[in-house]
Amino acid sequence: MIGIRTILFSLFLALPISATAQEFKVDFGVATQDPDAPVEVSADTLSVDQDTGSASFNGNVVITQGEMQMQAPLVNVFYNENQDGISRLVGSGGVKILSGKDTAKAENAEYDVDAGLIYMNGNVELVQGINSITSQRMIVNVESSTAELHGRVRTVLRPKAAQ
Repeated sequence: MIGIRTILFSLFLALPISATAQEFKVDFGVATQDPDAPVEVSADTLSVDQDTGSASFNGNVVITQGEMQMQAPLVNVFYNENQDGISRLVGSGGVKILSGKDTAKAENAEYDVDAGLIYMNGNVELVQGINSITSQRMIVNVESSTAELHGRVRTVLRPKAAQ
């Protein structure tokens, strides 16, 4: 878990960048994510299109891979060219991603499995313990365990004494 000093130091370093690009990096807690772990999906309904190599899961969708979980009302799954693996997951209608003790929420999210990137858009909220960050967009790099937030970033840091 990232400490308050680390967050404050990161904020200090990011101030010149934040003024122009409105972004900074934070730990998302996915450093131990295994991209080769099996992906399990549960939903109320499933529609498959063999011609396009896609599937749509609708209603109470829960997708789990290792310690990471994605929840949404609707998730479209796109398979790779060989149709032997998932290349992208696109969630809409209010998406929640859980990883360890961290939670991220947004209106929409896309997980590019091949690139190891998660793109979240629309009222993004990242909660790490007692601290939270909000923005309009967030890009999470699963491999480096970092996130970049863009679009009116707001950070709320709570000292441990205030718990």
